[in-house]
Amino acid sequence: MPSAIVCRNLRKTYRAKPLPVDAVNGLDLEVLAGECFGLLGPNGAGKTTTIEILEGLLDATSGDVTVLGQTWGTGDDRALRQRIGVSLQETKLAEKLSVIETLRLFRSFYDRGLDPEHVLNMVGLDEKRHAWVGKLSGGQKQRLAIATALVGDPELLFLDEPTTGLDPQSRRQLWEILRDLRKQGRTVLITTHYMDEAEKLCDRVGVVDHGKMIALGRPAELIAKIGGEHFIEFQIERADTLDAETLRTLPAVVHARREADAFSLSVTAAHQTLPALLAYLESRGCPLLNLTTRHASLEDVFVTLTGRHLRDDG
Repeated sequence: MPSAIVCRNLRKTYRAKPLPVDAVNGLDLEVLAGECFGLLGPNGAGKTTTIEILEGLLDATSGDVTVLGQTWGTGDDRALRQRIGVSLQETKLAEKLSVIETLRLFRSFYDRGLDPEHVLNMVGLDEKRHAWVGKLSGGQKQRLAIATALVGDPELLFLDEPTTGLDPQSRRQLWEILRDLRKQGRTVLITTHYMDEAEKLCDRVGVVDHGKMIALGRPAELIAKIGGEHFIEFQIERADTLDAETLRTLPAVVHARREADAFSLSVTAAHQTLPALLAYLESRGCPLLNLTTRHASLEDVFVTLTGRHLRDDG
């Protein structure tokens, strides 16, 4: 498969006192044509800086970036912009324009593209055709933002945290739009810190932390690499009476860690660990406050690799 995006040793450094800040620190990335690729990481990890460099909105400090076979600043940048669609993390649209007027305006920026009426149908905003943008709900505004990115019929679509701040119903409506784009064979690069979103939508994901790529692959592959298919999480009255090192000796436990007053066990066979855990807690006189089991997720991959949660601001 040809590559839609290739970047090698990408760096972006901002001048600051007392020391410069490395927002992107030697990141390597390749997105194949026709795939939905998720760029994941906590706030401040460098996701937005990376995607803005790929979109041609920011200059890199160093490194090589190729988008649809071209390099920004070395050829016809206008021609390249005609081939991509961009939905920024925050899209400010004219509130006194109607939905259809907004789409017609954005369609006029492209030499070729889709019928605005057709795009309205794609994002489910037909009934809001004549509504002012300022009167739309948060979810409707997000769908309109994606519509403005689609109206040029892009080969490559950039979506920077498109569902942040939306209610669950609006998020799922946007997921359906993204699934349809994927079926059309468009290349989509999406940044998100919602792991359920990445697992359901993306062919491959890259986890970024402190400006570096720390994990790359299909969601199922990355989850398998942490060694445990399930997680057992529990709380007891006095967490300081247990230690994670001892819990690692229980049957089928791969990793164990303490988080504040709770414990989390990564296990390969929950049916073996649970009886042993309950017996151990009883022998130590540690009554349970609560206990849950669940399948491993991409967020567990991140926590295992870095010790931080994906929604941490650190």
